[in-house]
Amino acid sequence: MANAYDLIVIGAGPGGYIAAIRAAQLGMKVAVVEREHLAGICSNWGCIPTKALLRTADVMHTAQHAKDYGLTLEGTIKPDVKAIVARSRGIAARMNNGVGFLFKKNKVDIIWGEAKITKPGEVVVGKITKEIVQPQGPVPKNTLGEGTYNAKHIIVATGARPRALPGIEPDGKLIWTYFEAMKPEELPKSLLVMGSGAIGIEFASFYRTMGVDVTVVEIMSQVMPVEDAEISAFAKKQFDRQGIKIHLETKITRVEKGANSVTATIEKKDGTTERITADRMISAVGVQANIEGIGLEEIGVKTDRGFIVIDGYGKSSVPGIYAIGDVAGPPLLAHKAEHEAVICVEKISGLPNVHPMDKLKIPGCTYCNPQVASVGLTEARAKEQGRDIRVGRFSFAANGKAVALGEDQGMVKTIFDKKTGELIGAHMVGAEVTELIQGFVVAMNLETTEEDLMHTIFPHPTISETMKESVLDAYGRVLNA
Repeated sequence: MANAYDLIVIGAGPGGYIAAIRAAQLGMKVAVVEREHLAGICSNWGCIPTKALLRTADVMHTAQHAKDYGLTLEGTIKPDVKAIVARSRGIAARMNNGVGFLFKKNKVDIIWGEAKITKPGEVVVGKITKEIVQPQGPVPKNTLGEGTYNAKHIIVATGARPRALPGIEPDGKLIWTYFEAMKPEELPKSLLVMGSGAIGIEFASFYRTMGVDVTVVEIMSQVMPVEDAEISAFAKKQFDRQGIKIHLETKITRVEKGANSVTATIEKKDGTTERITADRMISAVGVQANIEGIGLEEIGVKTDRGFIVIDGYGKSSVPGIYAIGDVAGPPLLAHKAEHEAVICVEKISGLPNVHPMDKLKIPGCTYCNPQVASVGLTEARAKEQGRDIRVGRFSFAANGKAVALGEDQGMVKTIFDKKTGELIGAHMVGAEVTELIQGFVVAMNLETTEEDLMHTIFPHPTISETMKESVLDAYGRVLNA
């Protein structure tokens, strides 16, 4: 049968396209159903294009501090918002085209349309409805279309979308989601950001560097609430120095729209209120999984708190139906989706020694200035579990490479099980820590102890030396502080 496959993947984001490619490598006949754009939110509207914006901010920040490096730049440094956005969108398009190439290379069929699972083993693909808010990218050549398709295995990888709070729904003009924040027609003079998770704080960092007056409102007691409290506090001090105004333990209770501005009423922990007016507002209060309209409820797929319930290998409650990525629950990260995809497909194919994912070993990265990265348990969580721990810290201010780069504001924190010497957590803030964290991730996957790390030779001069010094500090052996 022409419309019969071994595997159909619904969604071509990081999880979906990796699942399709890995399945094709293992000899399966594979198709992917997509309704908007290849490469998903991550490459089109999230991970990649936001990093392009933040790279522009990094370059601008460095240029603004050229005198610190003995350089004189003539004239005023001004952002060209149209050029900035064009560069970011061009990079997104490149990533989109790259996934199309990979599908062609691996002989993965693309089915263009909206998918609905009518029963286990059957997917009906219909026309794309008007409810799709974001503009659809160019339809790849040689794609299939509407029809009924069959497959023994179906993976749901439909991702997530911005969450909207009642009464503060984004309108695309005055109240933005990350979609609008990524492609402004002009820079606002002032910006209010609701939420200080990765999305909120990255945009706060970008817009502040561009010269925008930025205020962040966070309901929790720290910025970046999932991070270690000490790292969060360090980062907040840097945000404060940059002029970002941050209100913690504060919630937005009401938003009034003007002709070209919004006025938010904020309520603090003690009950006092304040009104803040800004040209634009970003709603960054998380995302919700795309589980509606694809037939899950009708065929009995179990969900919980808006996510598909799966086992350690992506299996749902209905045989033959699987889920990966954001739609399968937190952490909502592209690299989690990709690894989950490989585990799911390799288990389906019957490969031996396929292991469930250990979510404690999934790194998290926030690309603000300074960057923040972490893996494993925070100090507070380790103590909550009753673990006896050793904690090491090392400042970038004592690292020669960081000082030479003019990036001496940062720190590394490591957490060990005192009894076994097992590394159970690592947390970093500072320049390029999103590149450094993987060293600790590898160490944790290899069940490395403090002795292994102490006897590892780190190159000099590098910022990575702060990692070893933090380990040494946990055991009273720090050398450069």
